[in-house]
Amino acid sequence: MTGALGIYNYWIYVLLMMIGLYGVIAKPNLIKQAIALGLFQTGIFLYYISMAVIDGGTAPVWTTILDGAQKFEGPYDNPLPHVLILTAIVVSVSVLAVALALIINIKRTYGTIEYDEIEAMDQADKRADYQRSQVVDAADDLEQRLEGHHHA
Repeated sequence: MTGALGIYNYWIYVLLMMIGLYGVIAKPNLIKQAIALGLFQTGIFLYYISMAVIDGGTAPVWTTILDGAQKFEGPYDNPLPHVLILTAIVVSVSVLAVALALIINIKRTYGTIEYDEIEAMDQADKRADYQRSQVVDAADDLEQRLEGHHHA
């Protein structure tokens, strides 16, 4: 099949990537974002493996003929993307594990894993720090003025 259905794995990879991208961008929950990132990576893996496959291709291995000789029979699928994707899968699982560990620490620190709530807490902390610094600066100015009056 050479039509649109003949390349269904490309449609699947695009669908996985778009679902993953949507989840990373639109979901405020950090665990949902981590899972969406995994979906996005899976779409990329499928894309690279699909590119390595040739119609009628076989694994590039030696085959034994009746007289005991060995020879290659082609055409061959490219094995390099498969090997690289195995490494990428290991890295992906590791990244997900680290992300989940960070999310656990964020939950312990903030009491939530919703990004918008964490951002609101950080903004409130920044405003409180700014107001505290304004009060301290005003107190320092007043202290300097009072010392100036005492010395005069």
